[in-house]
Amino acid sequence: MSLFARKREMVTADVALPGREEPMTGLGPHLVLGTPITPPFPDGTEQAIFGMGCFWGAERMFWRARGIYTTAVGYAAGFTPNPTYQEVCTGMTGHNEVVLAVFKTAETSYEEMLKIFWEGHDPTQGMRQGNDVGTQYRSGIYWTTEAQRDAALASREMFQEELARAGYGQITTEIAEAGPFYYAEEYHQQYLEANPNGYCGLGGTGVSCPIGTVSAAG
Repeated sequence: MSLFARKREMVTADVALPGREEPMTGLGPHLVLGTPITPPFPDGTEQAIFGMGCFWGAERMFWRARGIYTTAVGYAAGFTPNPTYQEVCTGMTGHNEVVLAVFKTAETSYEEMLKIFWEGHDPTQGMRQGNDVGTQYRSGIYWTTEAQRDAALASREMFQEELARAGYGQITTEIAEAGPFYYAEEYHQQYLEANPNGYCGLGGTGVSCPIGTVSAAG
């Protein structure tokens, strides 16, 4: 089996790295927004978690959006508790590189977060995004409420129709209930603000998602 093929294979829980009990600490305020990136978050906010490939570029898309309280990058949807970046890169944790977007419900909506998600990357590539290959770069929506789940599933159907018309294949996005979100190391947080010329690696399909009619009502 080639290296690329191995990197695309999901690890199983019985062989995943053991991790550790201690969570990431010492995380300061958001470099752009000045808000805390760790809980507790204020009333009137909602959390959304997405995997879109390399989390550096994905996070920037969300902190630039209207109605965002804060953002952070981390690891989710795997098995290893409190993993390090080096561990995630081995493919032996099962985790995805994800963005946590905390938004103000009076100023924006989960549907707007989904629109950023679908238009900000190519969700048809399986266990990769562009030149980034591996299970940590898979497309994923990790819902925190049943309303989010319903909105995510409906939006996937709508965007699939648009992609098919544009000549793209099937969406491979993982849609699953959000488990634990593990914060990435401090140097990954708002990476492209601290390193303006840093690597991004994200490119959307150029197809707009007709998401305005999606309802998040449960």
